[in-house]
Amino acid sequence: MKEFGRTEYKDTAYFNFDEEDDLKSIFTSNKNPQRILELLSLLCGKRIEPQSTLILFDEIQECPEALNSLKYFKEQAPEYSIIAAGSLLAQPKSYPVGMVNVLDLGPMTFDEFLAATDPNLFSYFTSIKPQDSIEDIFHSRLTDAYNAYLIIGGMPECVFSWTKHKDPSRINRIQKELVDIYENDFSKHNGKVNSGRILMVFRSIVTQLAKPNEKFMYGAVRGSARARDFEEAIEWLVSAGILNRLYNVSKIEHPLSAFDRLDQFKLFLFDTGLLKHMAGIDNSAILLKADYQFKGALTENYVLQQLKSQFDTLRYYSDKNSELDFIIQNGTEIIPAEVKGGEDKSAPSFKRYIANQHPTHALRYSKRGYLKNGEITNIPLYLACRTKDLL
Repeated sequence: MKEFGRTEYKDTAYFNFDEEDDLKSIFTSNKNPQRILELLSLLCGKRIEPQSTLILFDEIQECPEALNSLKYFKEQAPEYSIIAAGSLLAQPKSYPVGMVNVLDLGPMTFDEFLAATDPNLFSYFTSIKPQDSIEDIFHSRLTDAYNAYLIIGGMPECVFSWTKHKDPSRINRIQKELVDIYENDFSKHNGKVNSGRILMVFRSIVTQLAKPNEKFMYGAVRGSARARDFEEAIEWLVSAGILNRLYNVSKIEHPLSAFDRLDQFKLFLFDTGLLKHMAGIDNSAILLKADYQFKGALTENYVLQQLKSQFDTLRYYSDKNSELDFIIQNGTEIIPAEVKGGEDKSAPSFKRYIANQHPTHALRYSKRGYLKNGEITNIPLYLACRTKDLL
């Protein structure tokens, strides 16, 4: 936010509701935007000008009255520019619907990571067009960057540390701190939901994804547990953006959401780097292209993280006889997708579906090159974030 203000505005006025507790009193006792602006100007020691000053409210979840004041700014002082940031862990009780534009920020996707860590390679990456052949040297370098992303992930502090220090031990330390912070915040922001159960679900994700079919099982959280014991905890974690939920569908038809099996789903972590850390995967297993138990799950988590930034509706399909890793809804088109952590091409359910349904697009994500083989298009894992561009 500060960088945006520095580059796009003449000046910025920054206020943090977590660091300055007394700041809340301005909003609890005032609803008039002009009076609020006068007091904020006194606090920051400079005049807040309309249009030329960007007002930044950080950690706004700590002051619901400040969040509500955006409604009055919109109605009575629309000439002022305001950006507010807050954590989804603390979901506000009321919200000025229709008065603000909402932007959900998640971990950096692979293309954003590449732009930050290797601008020259990123330039080549953005130049790739549908059906282009990718030269071996660039395929190798992009695959190396993908492996680095699995280790580092997309959390901005981790990416910044890597660009500055190139020290894996620092990344590991930051990831541990981030996981600890999230776990501590569960009890701080949980509201009426049992914080112990939130923590149990969160800590079970590695075990859940290590199972052969990855389907979420309540018994894996706690023996003999029932859905009603942990439903609220799961909803809280999904709503907070910590977990991504992928439903199984009974039919592979448009619209996919009409066929959700609400009692059958997989849960993935919001950042692949943190998942790698929580699973305790050694960096050498990734860098030396070893086969390890969690490789498939980590790769699926990565692909989901890239796809959800491009497509609104993602599902999977599983029955007694077959399973498809992802079903992508792109407009009215339904696209089956298979995910491989290496170069393996075996996927009987995927191939059987294609032979029977002949979809317009069928995608395999793997470490193989970018090529079309019959009805299947192989997309290198590093290009997953550009799927929509390449269709």
